Amino acid sequence: MKCIDFHFLKMLSSKEKAAHLGREGERRVAEYLRSKGYIILRRNWRDSRFGEIDIIAESRENIVFVEVKTRSANAIVSGVEAVDARKAYRTKNAATVFMRKLNTALPPRIDVAEVTVDKGADGEYIWKLNYIKSAM
Repeated sequence: MKCIDFHFLKMLSSKEKAAHLGREGERRVAEYLRSKGYIILRRNWRDSRFGEIDIIAESRENIVFVEVKTRSANAIVSGVEAVDARKAYRTKNAATVFMRKLNTALPPRIDVAEVTVDKGADGEYIWKLNYIKSAM
């Protein structure tokens, strides 16, 4: 299944291209989670003080907060490396705010999904997922 048209992406600015690939990475992670039996509760949930959580999902054992980082294969900083102490702090606090509003006995867990995209010889994009549970 072809999700991104290479010719369409060539017309975008680098910032627009990065945003488009980031949304596609998030979509792919949400699909991955659904395939593992997770229920997606929210996408791009925002707290005014601590920022955005890309995906909030429910598993049988946890409420899972997922930070998705999509990078090109030749990026200087990997997706995992991009989750620094400041991002971890903000994500943990946003998750705490969300959990206060949610009436559940399930404990929270924060994961990181590193999505790497590369262009194959045929011009099609090749997507790889490195999913790290309890990353923060």
